[in-house]
Amino acid sequence: MKKATRSAGVVPAAIVDEAWQEVGASFDRFCLTAGLATLATMMDEEAAELCGPRYGRAAGRDGYRWGKTKGKVGFHGGKVEIDRPRVRARDGGELALPSWEAAQSEDLLGKWALNLMLINVSTRKFGRAVRLPGGDIPAAPGSGVSKSAVSRRFVALSAERMKEWMAADLSALDLLAIQIDGIHIEEDLMLLAAVGIDGIGDKHPLGVIEGASENAAVAQALLDNLVGRGLDPAVCRLFIIDGAKALSKAIRNTFGRDTPIQRCQVHKARNIAERLPKSLQAGVRKALRQAWELDDADKAEKLIRNLARRLERDAPGVSASILEGLDEILTVTRLGLPVELRRSLACTNIIENMNGTVRRVCRNVKRWQDAAMALRWTAAAMLEAAKGFRRLKAHKQLPSLRRALAAHQDRNAINHDLEQQAVAA
Repeated sequence: MKKATRSAGVVPAAIVDEAWQEVGASFDRFCLTAGLATLATMMDEEAAELCGPRYGRAAGRDGYRWGKTKGKVGFHGGKVEIDRPRVRARDGGELALPSWEAAQSEDLLGKWALNLMLINVSTRKFGRAVRLPGGDIPAAPGSGVSKSAVSRRFVALSAERMKEWMAADLSALDLLAIQIDGIHIEEDLMLLAAVGIDGIGDKHPLGVIEGASENAAVAQALLDNLVGRGLDPAVCRLFIIDGAKALSKAIRNTFGRDTPIQRCQVHKARNIAERLPKSLQAGVRKALRQAWELDDADKAEKLIRNLARRLERDAPGVSASILEGLDEILTVTRLGLPVELRRSLACTNIIENMNGTVRRVCRNVKRWQDAAMALRWTAAAMLEAAKGFRRLKAHKQLPSLRRALAAHQDRNAINHDLEQQAVAA
């Protein structure tokens, strides 16, 4: 006579009831016990579906029980042990339990590690961050909260996300402006990053690439990556840079010689003022602000040239510096943009703000092992910064930028046609 079977869920339910009686002493312990009991119940039910009831002898079973083994699941950034049943198929192979595979498939530990390290929790303090010191759920050996285990998970997940981000398609983004700037990591290592602004004012980190310096080859490599991922070089866009000539050269090589480029006015004013005696700094800053607030580009250029002429005697080197790159300093004015939109697009504040987040996230790194490490950290920090991006302050005026770029492109196309006709004649 066959023995009567009993439900596999009785014992876990009793454990949960016992834990609930002690919930006042430890809610964490209750959550852990209840979660493990629920998972154990689910695995027992799945084993019963595959093997039939325990001690049963029914025909047509897919497999048979093969004892139990210990496994580990993620909890509070670490791992805890649980006994799980093993099931063998009729042909001798292992049968997977769906609930156990689901518990193992989600990389909760990697997400914990990435999230805490992005808010400057060091690997040495990770265990304290996820488990209370002296609490009733201690971090036992092998629980996955050691600094080396956390570091391995961060490396794996950050590398995976960077690879996915750097291969993302850009063709669907309606980008009107792109800011490019460099992030200096150490003496012979810098990273060049790009941020785009779309037609509704949303900001998007586009990519990052490593190099020894902010030269034309590095800039060209970044732009080639963006074009290869779907950024159409035939579409006219506004580029905002800090003034590096190598960036201008690479942009014009990729997007055309007439591509509108705006040099950062904040960088320009700061570089000029730092070379002047204090007695002249306030007056020069005031004159530059007046020029940049003018709606007429010709009057603004005349005001800047007058300023340079006044400084020829007291600071001849600074006078020449004021005129250097003058055609790119007033690009947003020549495009006829409203003053509020000009203030937002005449500087690299957007990407500088992102670079500030990169420096904050990376401040716990004491030694950069290689460029791959710098890329992983910087990419993770850029994606972290994107979570706090706000819409462009003057986003309602972006249609005027779209019209100005279209008119600029049409005007230059006509000029090119006239030049070709003149050459042919």
